[in-house]
Amino acid sequence: MFAYILRRLIYAIPILIGVNLITFMLFFMVNSPDDMARVQLGAKQITPQMIQAWKEHRGYDKPLFINHNEEGISMLTETLFVTESLKLFSFDFGISDSNRNIGSDIQERMGPSLAIALPTFMIALITNISLALILVLFRGSVLDSTMMILAVMIMSISGLFYIIAGQVLFSKMWHWVPISGYESGWNGISFILLPVMIGVFSGIGSGVRWYRSIFLEQINQDYVRTARAKGLSELRVLFVHVLRNGMLPILTGVVVVIPTLFMGSLIMESFFGIPGLGSYTIDAISSQDFAIVKAMVFLGSMLYIVGLILTDISYTLFDPRVKL
Repeated sequence: MFAYILRRLIYAIPILIGVNLITFMLFFMVNSPDDMARVQLGAKQITPQMIQAWKEHRGYDKPLFINHNEEGISMLTETLFVTESLKLFSFDFGISDSNRNIGSDIQERMGPSLAIALPTFMIALITNISLALILVLFRGSVLDSTMMILAVMIMSISGLFYIIAGQVLFSKMWHWVPISGYESGWNGISFILLPVMIGVFSGIGSGVRWYRSIFLEQINQDYVRTARAKGLSELRVLFVHVLRNGMLPILTGVVVVIPTLFMGSLIMESFFGIPGLGSYTIDAISSQDFAIVKAMVFLGSMLYIVGLILTDISYTLFDPRVKL
């Protein structure tokens, strides 16, 4: 087990380097250090000396990938990409271009993101799986057909519509919940209630359809016919045997959600004014704060890789045939 985890972690290093390389290339294709300096300085009259001083202070005066002023290995090491990447791999996120401590910001904003992401994830998972099992129980019936039509309709509508409609109905018209904002503790329940409801409802269409297809694939397997032949009820067959054997593809799909639990929802947090990591990333992109952007991309990639490793390990709990 230890050797497997160590091997997967070693494999993750080139993946993270590649993701970091793409991040640098994409960001600096549309932004230059001079543009970033003008945005961050914010002064009406910015001189070339001020721009150069800002770049030297932030390290953006170095070449991006190859330093022709150096010789040997220093041509690669004395570059912006290598120096900043080494800091990321040591989890030193440093100071943002707007003079904020990125590590402290991540710790502070992780709470609001988790306060929305965790309830949304758990409620959506339980709801989607339960509805999918019920539809499999009544497969081929009017209920099954009607729910599939509704699921496709829900999938076809943009999540942005649900956010705006929810704010108009529940906040502006009925005044049940605040339209935006956030508070910590029990007082913050009213602020996260609407985002959680919208997150669950907007994903119910795709979730139910996907889990239904998984369970329908299992329902005709030999072990299901054997369980029925032993006299087990259809409910027990579905909610015990079929559900357990369908956990492998379910776990694979859950991995995709793991980074979002920590990184937050970009659109949801922005529309509801929630100070989470999602809105933090959006604000960094808008202000061309590359220090925050690269830190958030690196963190999201690392969490995704960790999720994949945990999924492979959890396979052994649900399928004894799988050995690491």
